[in-house]
Amino acid sequence: MTEKTVSNKDNLQVIYEDNHLIVINKRVGDIVQGDKTGDKPLSDVVKEYLKEKYNKPGEVFLGVIHRLDRPTTGIVVFARTSKALTRMNELFKNRETQKTYWAVVKNRPVPDTATLVHFLKRNPKNNTSKAYPKEVPDSKMASLTYSVIKVLQNYTALEIDLHTGRHHQIRSQLSAIGSPIKGDLKYGSDRSNPDGGIHLHARKLVLTHPVSKEVLVLTAPTPDDSIWKSI
Repeated sequence: MTEKTVSNKDNLQVIYEDNHLIVINKRVGDIVQGDKTGDKPLSDVVKEYLKEKYNKPGEVFLGVIHRLDRPTTGIVVFARTSKALTRMNELFKNRETQKTYWAVVKNRPVPDTATLVHFLKRNPKNNTSKAYPKEVPDSKMASLTYSVIKVLQNYTALEIDLHTGRHHQIRSQLSAIGSPIKGDLKYGSDRSNPDGGIHLHARKLVLTHPVSKEVLVLTAPTPDDSIWKSI
């Protein structure tokens, strides 16, 4: 992992910030929450940023509301108050948010727009989920709608609206229809990306602000590479 792909308090990509929420555009190398790697999580980086910016003494409160896979980029929302965290957890749990992703895939799916419904079964040993056409024991229903937004030279760019939030859902469902995401070796891509990431980006999130109740439409710019730039 190259150093430049990881966020720190000085290069943090802040999309939105107020007293209750802070929204970050996550880079490829960032982990949202601490894991067994021991690498510094994005949550700690955001705390450092807030502590320095507002000259806060003591511990900074920051609530993790949701996560993105490490090789994925895009929108991550954190809560800056316990009240906001409680309300945001409810919003996400009850699926009262609209999540839109962009993905670059190797094989153009047919048709250009479709709703995919699979049953996903998680394998904790290798941290993957397998998509089945019919229900199998311990599986969970997963649904998304994809649309082709641009046909590139060797790839196809898709916009994806998530209806459920399952483990590795987009990655496993697109793989199941023969359109693995660029760079995603776990799900059938033939080669990795140089930065270790995959071409899956949490592009847009629409939600109701937990305190002001206004509707927030949050959009994350795509990473700075030639394929994303061509979309």
